[in-house]
Order: sequence, then C-alpha cells, then structure tokens
Amino acid sequence: MDAPLRAHSFNAAAGQYAANRPSYPPALLDAVEELAGRPLAGARVADVGAGTGIATALLRERGAEVVAVEPGDGMAARFRHELPGVPVVRGDGNALPLADASVDLLTYAQSWHWTDTARSVPEALRVLRPGGAIAVWWNTTALDVPWLAAQHERIARHTGTEPPSREPDDRRAVRGAGFEGLPCVRRHVRWSRTVPLDVHLANIGSHSAFLVLGEAGAREFLTAERGRLRALFPGEEIEETYVVDLLVAGRRLPAASSPAATSP
Repeated sequence: MDAPLRAHSFNAAAGQYAANRPSYPPALLDAVEELAGRPLAGARVADVGAGTGIATALLRERGAEVVAVEPGDGMAARFRHELPGVPVVRGDGNALPLADASVDLLTYAQSWHWTDTARSVPEALRVLRPGGAIAVWWNTTALDVPWLAAQHERIARHTGTEPPSREPDDRRAVRGAGFEGLPCVRRHVRWSRTVPLDVHLANIGSHSAFLVLGEAGAREFLTAERGRLRALFPGEEIEETYVVDLLVAGRRLPAASSPAATSP
C-alpha cells in the first residue's frame, strides 16, 4: 500500500483521531526522562509528527518547552484547536524546520516509521544540543491477549496489511529504526484503558489502513466487528491493552543505557 497516501490519510480524519486514539501512560514519560538522562521540566523539546498533539500535551504537562512539527494541514489545524498555546511549525522529520543544536530532546510518537531514516537520523542529530536524545515510541497491541490478537489478524486480512507479529529482538529493533552506531536503549511499558465500544471501533477506523480503504470498506469491517465484540463484551466496555515500544538514542546517553536493553 502506498506509504505517502497512508501518511497523509490522517488529515481528513483529524477530529476522529484526536477524539479516539489512546494517549500514553505516565510511566512512559518517566522512562523517557530516565533514559535521556534529564528531566523534561525545562527541556527544549521538539515533538515531530505531532499530529493532534496527544504526546505534545503530556510533554508540556511535565514542564517541557515544546514546539510541535507537523506536515499535514488537517492535523496541524486540529493541533491548534486542541493546544492553542503551543507553537506548531510545518515540516517533517526528513527536513526539520529547526536550527542546528537547538533542542534537548526530539520525540516521535507514532511517527518515526513515516520518515526515511537515511535522512531523518542525520536531521535529528543536526538539531540536537550536545548530550541531547531522540525518543521514538509506538503504542503496540498486546498480542498475548487472545481476543486482541484475533482481532488484529482479522484487520490484517481485511486491509491487506502485514499480520501482527511479536516484537523483534533489540538488535533488529535498533537496526530497523536506523539507530545502529548510536548508543540506544529500548524499553517496553505495558498499560491499558477501558473505553466504550464506539470509541474502540472509532480508534480502529482512525488507522491509516482503514482510512485509505474508503468509507464502504471500513464500514463493512467495523459493522461485523461490532457484532463480534458485543458477543464478547455484553456491557460494551472494552479494555484495550497496549505495550509502548520505546527507543531512546543519542550521541551520548547515560552509561547504564548504552547497550540496547529491554525492561518489562
């Protein structure tokens, strides 16, 4: 499936994205601070591919001085609606609209995979101050939960995307992110949220694989899925379980964080 088409598909669904996508647990921000070797309070942070500002809001709440970088018209407009006091500049991770050595931390929440790492890694290193760090993370589905694993198999079949797989080992994860040659550490943070069935389905429908299908293709799956989930969850309250996959890289990380490592 065309990656640029999928990357820009969110602009037409920015409101749906903002209302239904999951946020991130406090433990994730704790891990970013630990692995980057500095508190977020007072740090100059650029949140790249900020979307509607889900991660930006959490960084700001921790006391970071945040600037958002967002390429999409619809997402940037929604960001301004959600976070009117936070600056957002137009651009992407492959060509950051930021000065050399201008930030302490670069964050990419659900957005690093949309970049070309041959370009985005040098760009990130260009704008980092000495001792700065890059933090990339994704909310991934906890595939050890049977009903979630089965659902994601159905999603893959319907959308023609790759079926879900277990997380790769650390070396593969670091290589896949383009961080080979940099000190890098990996951390997993498990969390969950309980939402109404309508929110759960709207969250699924806000993913690019469904947005590019068109309304009819998405509706076919989501209607059938509603019936399946009502049978499993008669109260129509759904517990979504996630594992945040976090990688923190930089020229100089704290000594204890230099090898790639995992934590539960």
